[in-house]
Amino acid sequence: MRNIVVTGGSAGIGKAIAKRFRVDGDDVVITGRRAEPLNRVATELGARPVVCDATDPAQVEALAAQLPEHIDVLVNNAGGNTDIGREYDDLASLAAAWRDNLAANVLSAVLTTSALSGRMGAGGSVVLLGSIAADRGSGGGSYGAAKAALSTWNLDLAAELGKRGITSNVVSPGFVDDTEFFRGRMDDERRANLVGQTRNGRAGQPADVAAAVHFLASEGARHITGQVLNVNGGAWPTR
Repeated sequence: MRNIVVTGGSAGIGKAIAKRFRVDGDDVVITGRRAEPLNRVATELGARPVVCDATDPAQVEALAAQLPEHIDVLVNNAGGNTDIGREYDDLASLAAAWRDNLAANVLSAVLTTSALSGRMGAGGSVVLLGSIAADRGSGGGSYGAAKAALSTWNLDLAAELGKRGITSNVVSPGFVDDTEFFRGRMDDERRANLVGQTRNGRAGQPADVAAAVHFLASEGARHITGQVLNVNGGAWPTR
């Protein structure tokens, strides 16, 4: 049995990741900002909930105080596009919007990893949740830039943690159904367009991303670190 921490584990991809590790019988802690859905999902999965806003240093310190002395896997899933539904009226609101996306997607991972990586040893794994937007942009705003920064930070993180036998990788999803990411703003036309960009003709599912995360935290992935694993149905192909 391993000790697993999944941030942003109360819904969507985070919930699927926690569920995948629970199938193995692992001890899973899920975090999130909203107590009600977090507690409900924790009860459903048999996980342990800890309310935490990963952008707040004090709350991350409080989280660390409630966790085991040894952690095997840290999944930095907390984040999202804070630009959705937002308008910029002036430079001040634009600056605030950029800070919010950088905090949600980069600072959250930096703080949590810094607080917990000292409890990890050889054989441990850190997995960061990126996005296809890091490669092709997010259609305006700062989300794509934030996810690109996360992937670049992972290069330094992998080098630092690799000295102790810990891997660090990014899983970068494309369009994934059944999440709260689009906040109810996904219409049929846009969904069909996103599915049409894939090579396999279907939307991603949270379980697809969870399987990739689980693999990177497995014994079979011990020589994989400092990488970005795309899970997008070929919507952003590489060579």
